[in-house]
Amino acid sequence: MAYTESIMIPLGTKAPDFELPDMLNGGQFKLSDLPAHEATVIMFLCNHCPYVLYINEELVNVVEEYKKKGVAFIGISSNDAENYPEDAPDKMGPHARAVGYTFPYLYDESQEVARAYDAACTPDFYIFDNEMKLVYRGQLDNSRPKRNPVPSTGSDLRAALDAALSGMPVNPVQRPSGGCNIKWK
Repeated sequence: MAYTESIMIPLGTKAPDFELPDMLNGGQFKLSDLPAHEATVIMFLCNHCPYVLYINEELVNVVEEYKKKGVAFIGISSNDAENYPEDAPDKMGPHARAVGYTFPYLYDESQEVARAYDAACTPDFYIFDNEMKLVYRGQLDNSRPKRNPVPSTGSDLRAALDAALSGMPVNPVQRPSGGCNIKWK
């Protein structure tokens, strides 16, 4: 497990469109078909990363709280499933149900979507406003297994969502997420 921090792409970047299979709900998911939301959170996740596993419970809490406020959440796994079979598409749906994901959990087999977003690690979070412009990229909070084993609170993501939902600017001082590197082919 190589600790990697997220790449801080420029705020204001328009969300790259994509169409990927949804391993939790079935069918194809196309970002441009998503109805308008107050904000959209795109998360790069995977089944086996200890950093994702560490924050999963709080992530589910954040999703449930903010979905009620008009926020859409989308999870994407871009890991090489051949060399990391625990991240294979057939394991994503069962894993998502087991941990309580209620959002589309998409498989990026070609890894083109991860490259389009400059995703570097799992977990990696991106918040887009109602015009699908980037207002936040970075960490859920400062908790990390072994590195900072404090309980996960979702404080950074919550603060950014609260600002975006209130129409206030999101604080531009943002900390990168950190975790396992995306397993590139």
